[in-house]
Amino acid sequence: MLFLGMENILVAGANGTTGKQIVNLLKESQYFNPIAMVRKEEQKEYFKAKQIDTVLGDLEGDVDKVFNKIENVDKVLFAAGSGGKKVVEVDQEGAKRLIDASKENNIKKFVMLSSMGADKPEEAEQLQEYLKAKHNADEYLKESGLNYSIVRPGSLTNKEPHNQIELQEKLNKRGEISRNDVAQTLVRTLNDDVANKATFEIIKGDTLIGEALDKFSTVNA
Repeated sequence: MLFLGMENILVAGANGTTGKQIVNLLKESQYFNPIAMVRKEEQKEYFKAKQIDTVLGDLEGDVDKVFNKIENVDKVLFAAGSGGKKVVEVDQEGAKRLIDASKENNIKKFVMLSSMGADKPEEAEQLQEYLKAKHNADEYLKESGLNYSIVRPGSLTNKEPHNQIELQEKLNKRGEISRNDVAQTLVRTLNDDVANKATFEIIKGDTLIGEALDKFSTVNA
């Protein structure tokens, strides 16, 4: 079900709480066609019911095979996470494997869902191992030669979308943000003219998501 004129977006971590929101937003978009990457056969059902393309892939295995199963992938969005159980295997090494495979397959942009605090994990009071893994994955992406955007949200909540954010390369303060607002930001960041080769932090704020991204992209162009 690949559509002409639309970019095909491979979403790693599609079955997660934030991942599902990302895929649903992509499905509603007129620019993007989501391809949900899932680890288990039974996870396909949720997406098939919504007529969303799926592909089996394991970040702990050979992710090259994922690209062999799909006719064409334009961009990749990494929203996978181990939930703290396998931070090195999934959050770090899994991301690196997908970055390598993306490079080999000439992906136009790689959007990474990271975390606030990943710039200096050694200073974190909590989740140091997780943030260290995210830091290593982020640095690997920066050095890959791929076009990228690294999005670092504050504490994730399941609250209703606020549709407004505060965005800076470095916010120098903590805050929370709804998963839906993060998903909206990630999807908009897939656009060719938004936040290329850039890293930024986001929390709930009072600037519309699109406006905040446009301002940041203009300043960092």
